[in-house]
Amino acid sequence: MGSTTVRSSSLTLPGAPVGPESPLPPLLPLDEMHTIEDSERAQLPRDMARQVGYAPVRSVLPTRLQDGYGRQRAAMELPTLIVESDRLRVTVLPGLGGRVHSLYHKPTERELLYTNPVFQPANFALNDAWFSGGIEWNIGATGHTTLSCAPVHAAVVPAPDGGEMLRLWEWERLRDTPFQVDLWLPEGSDFLHVGARIRNPHDHTVPVYWWSNIAVPERETTRVLVPAEETWHFGYERSLSRIPVPYWRGADRSYPLRSEYPADYFYEVPFESRKWIASLDEHGEGLVQTSTDLLRGRKLFVWGHGPGGRRWQQWLTAPDTEGYAEIQAGLARTQLEHVPLDAGEEFAWLEAYGPLRADPDAVHGDDWSAASTHVADRLQRALPRADVQAAYDAWLSCADTGPGPLLATGSGWGALEAARGGYQLPGTPFGEELLGAEQESWLTLLTTGRLPVGDAVGSVPPGPTLVSAAWRDQLECAPSGTLTDYHLGVAQWHAGDHAQAVRSWERSCAAGENPWALRCLALADAYDAATGLYPQRAADRILAALRLVSDGGARAAMVREAVPILLAAERPAEAREALDLLPAEERSRGRCRLLDARVLIAEGEPQAARAVFDEGFEVDDLREGDEILNTTWAELTSEPIPEQYEFRMRPA
Repeated sequence: MGSTTVRSSSLTLPGAPVGPESPLPPLLPLDEMHTIEDSERAQLPRDMARQVGYAPVRSVLPTRLQDGYGRQRAAMELPTLIVESDRLRVTVLPGLGGRVHSLYHKPTERELLYTNPVFQPANFALNDAWFSGGIEWNIGATGHTTLSCAPVHAAVVPAPDGGEMLRLWEWERLRDTPFQVDLWLPEGSDFLHVGARIRNPHDHTVPVYWWSNIAVPERETTRVLVPAEETWHFGYERSLSRIPVPYWRGADRSYPLRSEYPADYFYEVPFESRKWIASLDEHGEGLVQTSTDLLRGRKLFVWGHGPGGRRWQQWLTAPDTEGYAEIQAGLARTQLEHVPLDAGEEFAWLEAYGPLRADPDAVHGDDWSAASTHVADRLQRALPRADVQAAYDAWLSCADTGPGPLLATGSGWGALEAARGGYQLPGTPFGEELLGAEQESWLTLLTTGRLPVGDAVGSVPPGPTLVSAAWRDQLECAPSGTLTDYHLGVAQWHAGDHAQAVRSWERSCAAGENPWALRCLALADAYDAATGLYPQRAADRILAALRLVSDGGARAAMVREAVPILLAAERPAEAREALDLLPAEERSRGRCRLLDARVLIAEGEPQAARAVFDEGFEVDDLREGDEILNTTWAELTSEPIPEQYEFRMRPA
């Protein structure tokens, strides 16, 4: 009988609550950093080039942006699930994507991960809110998952050795793929075992993305080792280049702090080699991750020692705490790629995480091949490659086992999709008892062919829109109406049929003037305004929408969209009027202070705009890679930007 137990607990940290989702559907594409030009893609190996160009996401629909957080922290209690044996204690955050917060090795009294001492959301996930630390399960599309700060289902399942295993599962909504993550601690083992599975229940191929993202402590003497002689370097200049390991441009890049700027290193692990990556300190001690061969990719992400990377580190955690790097494992060679999963098929693999001790002289020696070979030998002694394969085979026999009572509850969207598609998913049940208020109107559409009676749009923002082809068909077959045409337009826009989307939103407005469809029309015009077509019409429509909206949260979100649209139309007076619609508390937020500075520049008041910077502000939801602070500052002065505003992730 296995010795692993699973129990519920809690963790108290200084934290900033995630806050409410944005009430507005995110129509415009995110400025996702992991992209390259087509000309550069053409130079890549054929299989990589194909996957880099395969099925990029158009938007984060059907999810909403999680942008309601700030930077004021107070003690907050986070529910946890503890998986424990006599060797390891694993702390999981089921309300935050199933993140592994801590992996503690009892015999050596060592924390093997970087554990963030605070909970601070920041704008790194595809849908905004993300936080650093621990082991993150990244599924969906290029970037941090939309489940970063969302709950997942959790329950106990019998482990392969007869003990207890923690199962986490959810429905990933960008690609409509259910997945599961099973965690258990085999008796007497120093390694956390993780069985993972992504299923495609549909009758068509779906694009899949997965990277397990592991935060590890970063010191001057930290070295990351991997069985590779080459790596693909991706910097925030958005350029992908193949370089040698570990020396490049005069520095040993296997030490995270020897890079100046943030960068990704995607390693070319030979096909036949064992898949592993390790982060070891000056004593040759640290964490190793290994897996079955399906999880082929390995990566190191570094913040670097430059001012931008250091500022981001401070932004994500508490002052005067040690930094971190990320070692990662994925289905593809790089994070620019998506992998096709055929209809009715699944991807399944096993990962193992545990402590490793190696000879420090060998680990930090000048001979890279000798160092990586030595670490591979130590890994083989600690956890033979054959044992990982055997553990995977044993886990597969448990993967379909039904879970016990829920220890944590995720969303009801998987239950709705299971009801629509009639999917049978052994091991990851999405029963009707999981349906909630957000799914009610869609269940009505599914069962009656129309949205609930009284298809009207009032002062309350419409709920989330479902945008998959199956739900778009449902909307197209439903009777026309204010709300139905609004949702249909969102679904058509997501599908890339912008002309039909505009016609649907125009029908929605004709049936009953409403701010929601008007706002969508304004953003459609603003999207085209990038080519200089409709900036004035976009401005007119967003102003009309603002006059109609009364919901406080929706108005604040709409003002943040309206100001850039009005400035693009060279209408700063109306941009100022839009900002003045906000209550004082909202105007004092960093994003609105930055917008205020942008309006002042457009009004010909650069000294007043400079005063905004001099007074100080923090843009709570500053996007990863966004250089708006730098560009705004450069419009005001040639002086170096103050350290508090320096978030640039690439050379100037």
